[in-house]
Amino acid sequence: MRNLSLKEIIKVTNAELIQGNQEYICKNFSKDTRTIQKGDTYIAIKGENFNGNLFWEQALEKGADCVIVSEIQYKKEYIKKYESKNIIKVKDTLQALYEIAKLKRDLCKIPVVAITGSVGKTSTKDMVASVVSQKYKTLKTIGNNNNNIGLPFTILKLQDEEAIVLEMGMNHLGEISLLSNIAKPDICVITNIGTAHIGNLGSRENILKAKLEILEGTENPSIVVNNDNDLLHKWQEENKKKRNITTFGIENESNYQATDIMLNKNGSKFNCKIENQEININVPVGGEHFVLNALCAVSVGKLLNIETNKIKQGIEEFELTKKRMEITELKNGIKIINDAYNAGLESMKASLKYLSEYNENRTIAVLGDMLELGEYSKDFHEQVGEAVYKNGIDVLMCQGENAKYIAKKAEEKGMLPENIYYFEDKNELEKALQKEVRLKDVVLIKASNGMKFYEIAENLLNSAF
Repeated sequence: MRNLSLKEIIKVTNAELIQGNQEYICKNFSKDTRTIQKGDTYIAIKGENFNGNLFWEQALEKGADCVIVSEIQYKKEYIKKYESKNIIKVKDTLQALYEIAKLKRDLCKIPVVAITGSVGKTSTKDMVASVVSQKYKTLKTIGNNNNNIGLPFTILKLQDEEAIVLEMGMNHLGEISLLSNIAKPDICVITNIGTAHIGNLGSRENILKAKLEILEGTENPSIVVNNDNDLLHKWQEENKKKRNITTFGIENESNYQATDIMLNKNGSKFNCKIENQEININVPVGGEHFVLNALCAVSVGKLLNIETNKIKQGIEEFELTKKRMEITELKNGIKIINDAYNAGLESMKASLKYLSEYNENRTIAVLGDMLELGEYSKDFHEQVGEAVYKNGIDVLMCQGENAKYIAKKAEEKGMLPENIYYFEDKNELEKALQKEVRLKDVVLIKASNGMKFYEIAENLLNSAF
């Protein structure tokens, strides 16, 4: 995969060359002067609360060889000071980022897999990338860099990789359309249609519409969908004759279907028929939703003609991104399940069900608000409270404006009041949790990322009991 010349970048961005050599080759790109490396090209991203144009000189001082800016007060003395550097000016650096990433994508003739869905995008991405890497050197989205800035910068990292696995997130209609038209995915994966961001989109049907924007970047992509999801099942039934669709599922008959499932807290086993051969697959993380992730990885693997034994190996070797069902066992037998990066109704229920599998231990659910639910917020938090009671969780500790509905509903359903704690302040919750935890307890910590419950998990791990 060749790198881009400054001349090519100037052409696609309609930029003005302030200073420099058009033949200069841009290899690595950065938007953060704190982590910039020698030789990088700095793109001065301007957002609502941050203006990267203010730091273009700092980028050059720290070793960048090229800067792309939209606002610059250029004085004559800079010509001598930065005579060995390259500076170009564009109308909009964010739009320039999109165009540069599109150019890089157009030049690469390698398979691109894109993954979206209401929940499970990151864990599915991790498992799919583990499978794809069994055949190809694979570039994947790191962490949660799945938005209009993270995705193009991921593509710009491409060097000698032979495949890309990208995660696509959204809060509103039109956002995945933008990402898809940058990435132009060959394989489009939709994990499920749930209720995340329903406050912004108004209905699950609109969420489906937003997720289907993933298909817009490529004329006839291969499509992989969760056939157990009601809206995706209906959509694929209506479109299977005119689209190239591969299905996976547990409940509904699918191209790749799990049977003989054995679930436990440390992992799962299931059988799946692949090319008329019954294959037994071990998933190294507990929870039924990870069986679905594995089936998705099988689907993508076969579309890429990866050998069945390599698909199995990729699933069994995969590792989760941090803060997503990250399980740590302390010396005193206490287990901390850090699932605090994000939360929606479906993932809350799945995590509580998984917690309940530790039935020989005392279980503690530390839960915070699920955000961006709008008018559905009270109802969905109450449903989580019902799930706490239904799964027999021993202790419930909540904090957040809407988390109080979790606590109220759990008590209403029959959970003993002395086992329910609600706090308006997160620090107070954390202090109470430190006192509450006993030897061999299993503690689930989960909330939307904006609640910063990952800090509770980190502090708990660093505490001495």
